[in-house]
Amino acid sequence: MSLDGAERLRHPVELPGQLPEDGEVDDQLGVQVRELRAAKGQTLQTLAQNTGLSVGYLSQCERGRSKLTVANLLRIARALDVSINWFFQTPAEANDPESGIIVRAKNRRRIKISAAGLVEELLSPSLSGPLELIMSILEPGADSGEAYSHKTDEAGVVVAGELELWVGERHFHLGLGDSFAFSGTIPHRWRNPGESTTQVVWALTPPSY
Repeated sequence: MSLDGAERLRHPVELPGQLPEDGEVDDQLGVQVRELRAAKGQTLQTLAQNTGLSVGYLSQCERGRSKLTVANLLRIARALDVSINWFFQTPAEANDPESGIIVRAKNRRRIKISAAGLVEELLSPSLSGPLELIMSILEPGADSGEAYSHKTDEAGVVVAGELELWVGERHFHLGLGDSFAFSGTIPHRWRNPGESTTQVVWALTPPSY
């Protein structure tokens, strides 16, 4: 479902309500940077070019050996095309039995692509595993635009509203409870043709958020 690379539409970056007073953020955010970068198929070299930060610094931050500043995290967020809020979620404690398994609805990581009328929420605990689960919320008329492809297998189910789906030359109209699966290497696109919000749960392997 996610539009990666040039296909993803730009959106405004919003700052979290509270930021560290010293301008530095938690070391664990480097792990989230690494997971998101890998899921998007970006190398450290590419991220360095897109942020103006050095490969060595980014590598150290991803391994928790250097401090990320808020300013640099903003650069990284823009380069990876997410809001900085993506990194400021309430994580489960390491000794919490839910850690790495459960994602409470209030703690979902969210990205909003305002120009596309699309909000996506990560349902998976992280992007480090072989499977990515996403809730896509499409406003009436939301459209992915030109067909795109990526190296994933995709499947999903419509849990609210209706969805038009194009896979290659084939066109489908799906309603509540309808599901699908296809290779993401086939050019595909989607649209909400209805007058109400559509919600689709997508599964992608490997992650490509």
